[in-house]
Amino acid sequence: MARTLETGDLFFCYRPRVDVDRVRGPDDIARFYVVLKPQGGAVFRRIIVGRKRLPDVAGRERTWGFVDLVASRPEDIEDELDPETYETRTRGARVVPPVRPAGEAVYVIAAHDGHTHLAHVLELPRTPGPVQEELGIRREASLIVTVRNPEADAPPQAGLPPGRRARYPAELQRRFGDRRFAPLDPPQFLDHPGTELVLIGASADPRSELGIELEPEPETPESADLFTELGMEPDLHPLGPLLTGAWE
Repeated sequence: MARTLETGDLFFCYRPRVDVDRVRGPDDIARFYVVLKPQGGAVFRRIIVGRKRLPDVAGRERTWGFVDLVASRPEDIEDELDPETYETRTRGARVVPPVRPAGEAVYVIAAHDGHTHLAHVLELPRTPGPVQEELGIRREASLIVTVRNPEADAPPQAGLPPGRRARYPAELQRRFGDRRFAPLDPPQFLDHPGTELVLIGASADPRSELGIELEPEPETPESADLFTELGMEPDLHPLGPLLTGAWE
């Protein structure tokens, strides 16, 4: 049986490319985010996922990601998801569209068989649609997660440049020893912007794999944690991807 390290709420979001009014598929996406809110903790962590989708569990696919924002107030995260307009010399005003919520879930970070796993079960949408399918968001899934040692050598142009990598307190840095990667234990690695992660598809049945019960709650648009905890404004963010799984 796995050892639970952390539980909480998880939010999947994507931001369309500049000046894209309506998203028709992954090619119209600029960023894919995972936001974690640990249970009982006053911290929100936003993770940018490479390839703009989760790794496929069936093919044991892997992808890279990194923590780009950590905040103690939900509004500090939510403000970064709102639309933005900026001026350019050659093309005038450009619009960065608002983020679209693409899923709400409960999650667990657990130690199991020498690895650490991030597993989730969706609460919304009730039935995954095209958005979830193309972003690799299964109703249930488990990913193996490892943390990259920011002090280890890396191939040229691999990952974040040295100046953007995390700087851990001594007790966390010691977890690496002389290794290039370490398990996500403790999850407090995620409390440091610049933490680099490797995500590996593990299982579509985390309950059987880990022996841990995840208990999603029946959510509605009115009760969804995206609005009650994260503070996302429904009038600013198209809700189709969250409620019906349709691109918007």
